[in-house]
Amino acid sequence: MSRSSSIPLWQLDDIVRRALDEDLGQAGDLTSEAVVPAEHRAEGSIVARAPGCLCGLEAAAAAFRAVDESVEFEALGRDGDEIAGGDRIARVHGPARSLLAAERTALNLLSHLCGIATSTRDLVRRIEGTGARVTCTRKTTPGLRALEKYAVRIGGGHNHRFSLGDAILIKDNHVAIAGGVGAAVERARAVAGHTVRVEVEVEDLSQLEEALAGGADIVLLDNMPVAMLAAAVTKCRGRAVTEASGGIDADTIAEVAATGVDLISVGWITHSAPALDLALDFEST
Repeated sequence: MSRSSSIPLWQLDDIVRRALDEDLGQAGDLTSEAVVPAEHRAEGSIVARAPGCLCGLEAAAAAFRAVDESVEFEALGRDGDEIAGGDRIARVHGPARSLLAAERTALNLLSHLCGIATSTRDLVRRIEGTGARVTCTRKTTPGLRALEKYAVRIGGGHNHRFSLGDAILIKDNHVAIAGGVGAAVERARAVAGHTVRVEVEVEDLSQLEEALAGGADIVLLDNMPVAMLAAAVTKCRGRAVTEASGGIDADTIAEVAATGVDLISVGWITHSAPALDLALDFEST
């Protein structure tokens, strides 16, 4: 499932304000208030220390402006741009205390989103030409799902469910409680509206047969060896959309994609992607 390539401002403002509340607390930036004169103005650049995919400029700008509306934020690129180590990606100008108060929140969000977009783009490029799509999961940082899923889209990936209410996805624990894959799919089909698709997780070809017999729209092929995965994809052709999941990384994704699977879901691109190293460098005054 895909969504808009932009972040709704009301979501962004809420995320940024909660992050600033966490960092500034009730007392604000004690160090800057003690060391930096109130009237002092400063100018600086956000600089990439490593190459990657740019993402999160809106979030960084929102952090500075939430602290002080007079801060000027100039983006020097666009989300989705390739950046190299040493590139300046934005400039800021305004009261020095305000810049320092917003600095860490802005960089935390920006570096995290750049990291997700960079990791996603790497995976997408490794499977170019196969027809498979890289998707994220609900394994996101609490409170940051909208931003993290946005970063996946900027990196060329696609979004899985945003919430439990987006679709029916029958997982292993649902199967255990229902008494089997077939029984779980049957119960889901009995209550699902005509616009709701039913996906079911299977671990072997026997469970797959039950899922297909029950009319599952999508099958999540979980932690299958590549040979079994290829056989499963063949069985599903023309009958259900296929999704591979479980321990897939940069070293294994091409082999998984070569099986002909439609979707490859990767949880770590949102919860564990390495942050891109960024810094705010002030100009000497």
